[in-house]
Amino acid sequence: MTRWLDEDEQRTWRRFMAATQLINETLDRQLQRDANMPHAYYVILVRLSEAPGRSMRMSELAASAQCSQSRLSHAVARLEERGWVRRERSSADRRGNLAVLTDDGYAALAAAAPGHVEEVRRSLFDVLEPEQVRELDEICSAVISAADKNTLER
Repeated sequence: MTRWLDEDEQRTWRRFMAATQLINETLDRQLQRDANMPHAYYVILVRLSEAPGRSMRMSELAASAQCSQSRLSHAVARLEERGWVRRERSSADRRGNLAVLTDDGYAALAAAAPGHVEEVRRSLFDVLEPEQVRELDEICSAVISAADKNTLER
């Protein structure tokens, strides 16, 4: 039996969808304008910059960036064309491929980061009270935890 959303849930769901879409579009526009890269590429560069040796297995990077392996492969190919990422065979097992952030990629990320962080702050944190930030963190943690649990159960 379908558990339909009540009026409050429907309103909240639609506002959540609108808010996340607006923020994502705003971040994408800012990064395209100021750094000539889409938000998806920025996310990949960030994940690699935070990884040991600035490298990750492609499968781990796809999971971390929350995208499909084929979408990641396409994005990494574009990042390779820019000289920001290179692919290497894994020395551990020779089967897996690694994405490695180059020095030029790290420099591009470092140049893009201040504008991106300012846009995140302006679009999200500046419009919230400190208690709302804590509540948003708790809400997001609950949703992520449930999604992780559901993924494991499949």
